[in-house]
Amino acid sequence: MFGKKKRNKFNNHIDTLIGANTRIEGDINFTGGLRIDGHINGNVTAEDENHSTLVLSNAGQINGKIQVANVIINGIVNGPIVAEKYLELQSNAQIHGDVYYEVIEMHLGASVDGKMIRKDKEIQMNQATALISAPTDYKSKNKNNT
Repeated sequence: MFGKKKRNKFNNHIDTLIGANTRIEGDINFTGGLRIDGHINGNVTAEDENHSTLVLSNAGQINGKIQVANVIINGIVNGPIVAEKYLELQSNAQIHGDVYYEVIEMHLGASVDGKMIRKDKEIQMNQATALISAPTDYKSKNKNNT
């Protein structure tokens, strides 16, 4: 009850780091933990839908769709986010797209320019899958936001 530390119920181990001076053109598929400090022009998807973690630092930017179990954002995302389990929007997070989540934690200062939809296991997953399957023109957004 009181005095106990809050424990994260997800993998907070980072296997891969994309540095601040790195720019990737294309989609990323990963397992485990991924931290992005650079810029990604493409979709970011985790193969392990239960234990994967994506961390986007305040220096990072993703122009594309995100589909990961656990997502922590403190940078800029131009595209939809589907957080299968947990989504944390830290104080510098700027989301320009719809957000699907099961559990959300939103800090003061974070902003979402889009719909925020709590996932109902049956109905919302069908909508989220259709959203992820739809093509996105992330390159045109990148020209305006870099």
